[in-house]
Amino acid sequence: MEFSKAYFAAGCFWGVEYFFQKVNGVRSVISGYMGGFIENPTYEIVCSGFSGHIETVEVVFDDSIVDYKTLVKLFFEIHDFTQTNGQGPDIGSQYLSAIFYCDGNQKKISENLINELKNKGYTVATNLYSVVTFYKAEEYHQNYYDRHNKMPYCHSIKKIF
Repeated sequence: MEFSKAYFAAGCFWGVEYFFQKVNGVRSVISGYMGGFIENPTYEIVCSGFSGHIETVEVVFDDSIVDYKTLVKLFFEIHDFTQTNGQGPDIGSQYLSAIFYCDGNQKKISENLINELKNKGYTVATNLYSVVTFYKAEEYHQNYYDRHNKMPYCHSIKKIF
């Protein structure tokens, strides 16, 4: 069976990963880095803020069970997409809000939802980028909250759609 991919950056990838893992139809969520100019970055390099990378999750999903639009709506509902300098207490370019779209359809869906949010009166700081190389983060970042039996500290669901 063929699965689709989506890439979301919404602050610390631990919390983003946590919420996407709970969605029926999502097959895997991997924490990693996108958008920078250094190949195979480490967490330390990304945290420096100088590599240009953003903490991002790769969501592999079965679009016969969950569609891309549903995932984008969740993305907007689990973080503060109006914040321009990071997420909550996590400040820096590596924590910015972004969607890396894989094709024209994903871009259009993302643009339409951003316009819907703007029509609701929100200022949207989320940037859209064409997909680039995704680098998987170190193993100790994968499934962080489930492995440590903790809850996200700067992500929660806030219904807006």
